[in-house]
Amino acid sequence: MLVPKQSNNWFKGAIILTVGALVVKILSAVYRIPFQNIVGDTGFYIYQQVYPIYGVAISLSTYGFPVVISKLYTEMKSKDDLIGLEGLIRSSFLLLYSIGIGAFLFLFFGAEYLSAAMGDEELAILIRVISFAFLFTPFVATSRGILQGEGNMVPTAVSQVAEQLMRVGTILFCSVYFISKGYSLYTVGAGAMLGSVTGGLLSFLVLFYFYKKHRTLSDGPSVYRIRRSNNKKIIKKIIYEGITISVSSMLLILLQLADSLTIYTQLLSVGIHGEQAKVLKGIYDRGQPLIQLGTVISTSMALTLVPFITGERLKKEKSLLAEKVRFSLVVSIFFGFGASIGLISMINEVNGMLFQNEQGSQVLAILCFVILLNAMIVTCTAVLQGLGSTLYPAIIVVIGFVIKYALNGPFVTAFGTSGAAYATNLTLIIILVLMAVKLYMLLRVPLLDRKHVMIILFAAVCMYLSVEGYIHLTDIFIQKEDSRLLSAFQSLTGVVLGGFIYVFLVLKGNVFKEQDLLVLPFGSKLSWFLPKKGR
Repeated sequence: MLVPKQSNNWFKGAIILTVGALVVKILSAVYRIPFQNIVGDTGFYIYQQVYPIYGVAISLSTYGFPVVISKLYTEMKSKDDLIGLEGLIRSSFLLLYSIGIGAFLFLFFGAEYLSAAMGDEELAILIRVISFAFLFTPFVATSRGILQGEGNMVPTAVSQVAEQLMRVGTILFCSVYFISKGYSLYTVGAGAMLGSVTGGLLSFLVLFYFYKKHRTLSDGPSVYRIRRSNNKKIIKKIIYEGITISVSSMLLILLQLADSLTIYTQLLSVGIHGEQAKVLKGIYDRGQPLIQLGTVISTSMALTLVPFITGERLKKEKSLLAEKVRFSLVVSIFFGFGASIGLISMINEVNGMLFQNEQGSQVLAILCFVILLNAMIVTCTAVLQGLGSTLYPAIIVVIGFVIKYALNGPFVTAFGTSGAAYATNLTLIIILVLMAVKLYMLLRVPLLDRKHVMIILFAAVCMYLSVEGYIHLTDIFIQKEDSRLLSAFQSLTGVVLGGFIYVFLVLKGNVFKEQDLLVLPFGSKLSWFLPKKGR
């Protein structure tokens, strides 16, 4: 059995885990920018077509199965159920390796079929490479769950950061090297996908080290005395809860998968030439790092409040629970609106700064609303899970994938890649409504204060107009000798100007009280802007 940790390690480990997850998310968003600059829009299209498959592997090994395994482990450990612990470990490995090997075989031998479904059979080599990542997923997910069940969050954080650093390093190195050697963009894409395998291998080695370090031989009964009926119950619980939690975390990944399966083929069907269709899809995919960066900010802030909601004390006090839920939603709207409207106000400049030109800015502006909608959906999902409703969010996410897949056909035919962006937003609106209805049915209280929402909306409009005016003025007075440098200057200074105006107006509107701000980063500093009556 694993050596028990001191109770204070729970708190320290949770902080490290949160910081590690934040670093991973930022790296995941940022590396795409230099990668796109290296391989161009066609190369970016090739990579993004297959990326959602890797996203599924990450969701399984990070969010779903480790969470349920750690939960079961903690419950059994608190009861000194040695037989149950050994059964859990054995069953988890057996189950997840069956899933991992099955996924590997399906992807490796079905690569031609999947690439044909995406309309581009040359993607098969990338799918085969990514299939190897699923061989590491079973051990990574199980060991993370067991170690987290012991209260040791450090191995998970270290393995996540190490995996992402290795992956990003491999992607950028292979891209530069293969491009310099004149290889095809599909070979470059396969090299980039190799990063998922090297990252998975490093994560495996890191966790294996921690697992062997902390694992000791149990003096309890032999695993052969474990009853098969108990194993079946454990496996059923892992499958049910692990998959529902994993699927709930896959929303954006599944929407990207729907895009991979439909956009390129639909563009071809309306008569767009293959190479041009690849470029258009690659330009559309520029929205992914922008969405991820905005999502990191908006969802991280809102989810810091979820532990207050899931506490037993709050569950017994419905009015206090409702208040915390409302606050979480307001925070998600506040950060979501700020990130979405802020990006839209200077989308041309941000696009030029990051991706070398302003092509597709209109499409990216439409996709910016994904940040706001996703922030609210993630918050609703976390609250519903905290209230014990884990199956409902997963079902709604699957329904969302079906809706997005169905909408892409007519929308892309009518509006091109802008249609795919419209379809994404419409799908997210439907999901948000369904989530909000379920949340309202559980709480039976208003989820939002209309006045607060209107103040945030007013502040966002003021921010948009201010930044737009600022950009027009700088365009007049600054010569465009280096348009990318100017775009960078306008974007960075625009963020400061727009952010200040937005935060100032929201705080002056008394949306947040002083005690509310204290749970947010830099909240004590922001409280200075509050009107006296809001302090």
